[in-house]
Amino acid sequence: MTSEPLAWYIAGPCIAGCMALLLLSGKRLGVSSNFQSLCSLAGAGRVADFFQIDVKSRWWNLTVLAGIVLGGALAAAWEPALKTLEPAWLGGAEAWTSAASWLWMLVGGFLIGFGTRWADGCTSGHAISGLSSLQLPSLVAVIGFFIGGLAMTWLILPFIGTP
Repeated sequence: MTSEPLAWYIAGPCIAGCMALLLLSGKRLGVSSNFQSLCSLAGAGRVADFFQIDVKSRWWNLTVLAGIVLGGALAAAWEPALKTLEPAWLGGAEAWTSAASWLWMLVGGFLIGFGTRWADGCTSGHAISGLSSLQLPSLVAVIGFFIGGLAMTWLILPFIGTP
């Protein structure tokens, strides 16, 4: 048994409705700002000015992050057949004990964090929130995300292999 994604004609209007509500309330959607909030809650503001923010004004966005985590957990519990769809190169449970896999995750996480900070937002923030409010910097960022993803998939990954 396999799981089908939600139909585009249902998912699209749901995303559009969420964006309309956010735009009307003057808020922007993005996941990367949650990491700044979480670091601030953990006390990183004592070390770096970047983390000295008003976390209370971002409570709604932290609920988005909690929903992503909860939704992923529920989906995993609800549809165990998804495990059979795992790409073979991920290696299953063994991948979590491999030093090479941890190195790949560490390097990938660093590059994603660096790119997110440099682009002043993440892919979801720029692609969904920025484009829906017609922001030119978001269009440039999304084009860069796609070019980077295509280059990695077709030009770099085939030559470096996988862990």
